[in-house]
Amino acid sequence: MGAELGNSQREHWKDVYDRTPHMYGADPSDAARHALEVFTARGAQEVLELGAGHGRDALWLAARGLRVHAADFSATALEQLARSADAQDVADRVRAHLHDARTPLPLADASVDGVFAHMLLCMALSTDQIHALIGEIGRVLRPGGALVYTVRHTGDAHYGTGTSHGDDIFEHGGFAVHFFDRDLVGDLAGGWDLVEVAPFEEGELPRRLWRVTQTRPARR
Repeated sequence: MGAELGNSQREHWKDVYDRTPHMYGADPSDAARHALEVFTARGAQEVLELGAGHGRDALWLAARGLRVHAADFSATALEQLARSADAQDVADRVRAHLHDARTPLPLADASVDGVFAHMLLCMALSTDQIHALIGEIGRVLRPGGALVYTVRHTGDAHYGTGTSHGDDIFEHGGFAVHFFDRDLVGDLAGGWDLVEVAPFEEGELPRRLWRVTQTRPARR
């Protein structure tokens, strides 16, 4: 995806967080609740959230004992996250990273036990950029680690409407979304163990999403 769209989306999200601090509230998403179950079952201790925003999910995971790397491209959102982490007394369990998903992850190889991304992969990223990000996720995950991500899919009411940017990316109200089809989910699971693709709905319209769980094979 062209740098122009990616940069405009970063500015748009900054404006959104400036106008509406803590826009998603303090309660965790249902996807984060599921991710905690997956991570706990696999004995995870240190995880990464991509697209952490102002931190409702990252802080909730930290409050339940995980060490959390919270990455987002909005400095405004991460400032809100840091203040909330202090207020909730979990600052020692959360490390914020200002990070653009189009660039390599700022973590060492095999350094986390789990990765969670709620609707980050379906933002204004090209198919090639999504593949590159999945490669980076695989790099930072330890063997046997789990990735839980959610994406809007081509069954969503907004798919095919609004402003088209190509590559199944459509923009509504200033928000650009890359709608996934089932083939893309399968392609992204190449070399992984695909555990589950679960449909669910969220928010107004409602948005139609898939919750995908896949794991890195453990070394033999």
